[in-house]
Amino acid sequence: MHIGVPAETRANEARVAATPETVKKLVAQGHRISVQSGAGVRASYIDDAFASAGADIVDAATAFSAEIVLKVQSPAEAELGLLTPGAVLIGMLDPFNTENTARLATAGVTAFALEAAPRTTRAQSLDVLSSQANIAGYKAVLIACHYYQRFMPMLMTAAGTVKAARVLVLGAGVAGLQAIATAKRLGAVVEASDVRPAVKEQIESLGAKFVDVPFETAEEREAAEGVGGYARPMPPSWLARQSAQVHERAKAADIVISTALIPGRPAPTLLSVETVKHMKPGSVIVDLAAGRGPEFEGRKGGNCPLTEVDEVVMKYGVHIVGHTNLASMVAADASALYARNLLDFLKLILTKEGTLNIDLADDIVAATLQCRDGQPARATA
Repeated sequence: MHIGVPAETRANEARVAATPETVKKLVAQGHRISVQSGAGVRASYIDDAFASAGADIVDAATAFSAEIVLKVQSPAEAELGLLTPGAVLIGMLDPFNTENTARLATAGVTAFALEAAPRTTRAQSLDVLSSQANIAGYKAVLIACHYYQRFMPMLMTAAGTVKAARVLVLGAGVAGLQAIATAKRLGAVVEASDVRPAVKEQIESLGAKFVDVPFETAEEREAAEGVGGYARPMPPSWLARQSAQVHERAKAADIVISTALIPGRPAPTLLSVETVKHMKPGSVIVDLAAGRGPEFEGRKGGNCPLTEVDEVVMKYGVHIVGHTNLASMVAADASALYARNLLDFLKLILTKEGTLNIDLADDIVAATLQCRDGQPARATA
């Protein structure tokens, strides 16, 4: 098969969908790989490295004309016309964005959105959400350190003792757990909150304190169990108690890392405007849900209504960081992990002879398929 790897053109995107490591493996399987010139430069993968691995270095039109096109993000409007009708497009294609899926169908391609893969053991090796969220959680803590004007660890010096920073992590999914681990490594005192009781042990195993909000009804407990590894919207009764608890913990915190997302729904509001007003001067919020929360003053916030997309703002003496693509800020490792995710997915749709075989009996293939030969997936199932 001819596999193309175009350069990413969207703002703040430095990742690339293949690395010399994965290119070498695909070439060994008999595939022809075309990498657009400069596609990996911002992720520290130069053209010579791809060429040494066996790739052809080409222009954008050639990369997009391949039978299989590997992308990080969905093609921009200008790039859709470069795709060949009937081609296979694989990437993080925003499966909950029906308008984008319709655009891809109109282009006549067969598109797979890897974010839609089921959260099962078999799908772990191609779980792009986990691989990229892991990096985002790590980077969130480092960004917080940049804006926090004090040390993270406790230090005893001749000039006096510096207290350790207090870090509150909201949401203990992959990103949240990595944020906890990173903050602990840097010497912070860490607390974490999550609606799912099952993550309490994971939080405590990393050395953090679990901020417990007890369940008072069967409805609350059932919602907290979540679906497919994700939390579900919680009843108002529990949210009110959690809000009061988070308010108190945020007031005491120096840094808050907020990671709560619900697929296909607006991110929950965890840090109210009133809470921000009561936080310490100089404290920092890093909101990983930036741009995916409810509307506030004519724009979408995140887990905090005051978050502004891809901006760092100061509100009531608190730095609020709204970067939306933290994984791209660690582009080399993010690309390496993502490229391996793609490599493992390709094993599901390519035969040992190197031919395309889309088997909808495979639960991963069926779940990730967004459209096939220009028809929405539901129409081809």
